[in-house]
Amino acid sequence: MEPLLSKNTLKSDHATTVEKKPVIDGISIDCVIFSFDKKNLEVLLVQHAEGASIGKWGLLGGNLYLDESVDNAALRILYELTSLDNIYLEQLKAFTDPDRVKSTRVITVGYYTLVNREDYNIKAGNSVIEAKWHKIKDVPKLIFDHNEILEFSLMQLRNRVRQAPIGFNLLPEKFTLLQLMHLYEEILGIELDKSNFRRKILHMKLLVALDEKQQDVSHRAAKLYKFDPDIYKKLTEKGFNFEF
Repeated sequence: MEPLLSKNTLKSDHATTVEKKPVIDGISIDCVIFSFDKKNLEVLLVQHAEGASIGKWGLLGGNLYLDESVDNAALRILYELTSLDNIYLEQLKAFTDPDRVKSTRVITVGYYTLVNREDYNIKAGNSVIEAKWHKIKDVPKLIFDHNEILEFSLMQLRNRVRQAPIGFNLLPEKFTLLQLMHLYEEILGIELDKSNFRRKILHMKLLVALDEKQQDVSHRAAKLYKFDPDIYKKLTEKGFNFEF
């Protein structure tokens, strides 16, 4: 299954975000932003600067404008708060518990996105005090049902990486097999056999071996790889069953 939104498929109209537009009451957008820092899967959380949740940590979120789709709203919110643009983005589902926000009835549509931190200089927008990366295992108590949304998105990500090579969105352009294995271990929450993983991933013909090795490392430099964009597209569209 192809993601609803992915790189180079859709961009929000950032030129119009400075205007005050009417919003649809009772509907919001919340975004889970995953990244991978060497050996740790992380999520970007924000400390809210306004509203009932001021000073508290939660996911990136915002309102849905009257004249936009939920997809474009998610892209706009990501861009406004972090300057993230042209990224892998996939819709999760609508979270509709009547008590998810105590003071009023709010339905939120959840999304998750995968970014390579080296590609972006994330800065908090005006509506948040701070934007900070947190290791998945160290996520604090979040506002509303945001811990539930995060857990659901992690479950969805675990399912998707077994069916499509979307995890490559979290890696730099050039990477080692060990880095790739650590990424899968973090996402899936399991320990993988190094030789078995190497055999299976190379058998997929998804990687292109480079005539390069790691630079400035204290250990023996490992060979670098990059993914083959044509095979990546084919496997993303057709899917596969990557069992370990």
